[in-house]
Amino acid sequence: MIGQPKVYETLERLGITFDYYEHPEAPTIEIAAQFYRGEGTTLCKNLFFRNHKGNRHYLVIMDSRHPMDIHDLEHRLHQGKLSFASEERLMRCLGVRPGSVSLFALVNDERRDVTLFVDRNLLDATKVSFHPNDNRASLVISVDDMLKFIKAVGSPYEILNLYGE
Repeated sequence: MIGQPKVYETLERLGITFDYYEHPEAPTIEIAAQFYRGEGTTLCKNLFFRNHKGNRHYLVIMDSRHPMDIHDLEHRLHQGKLSFASEERLMRCLGVRPGSVSLFALVNDERRDVTLFVDRNLLDATKVSFHPNDNRASLVISVDDMLKFIKAVGSPYEILNLYGE
């Protein structure tokens, strides 16, 4: 299977089942949507940011159907000015290339330096989809298993409203 072995090892250890789909390289959410199979699954947008000083890093996951306004996000996260992290930071912090950012990249954050922000609206989904740290495949898991994964990897996280009221 395409993807980082550590992702599959972690899912197996946690007893998390998944549906697996291979597709052409999908480095953006717009391209990934072309291969999206629906089937009651929410396609997730995964964004990696750094703060203004560059000493804090954030992974933000949300429903891909909602636009992301960085100024609104800064206000909601209360983390100051944000910018997208560089390719070098992405590799150092999460062990993935641009276009392959995923919730599952937290398996590579052994120091737990990355704070995860999950949009509360994802909790209303039945299933969610993420790359297995390689944008040539997608894994679909239940929302309950997403939460199980988040708690098990031990990264600091917060669930909050990232858009809407």
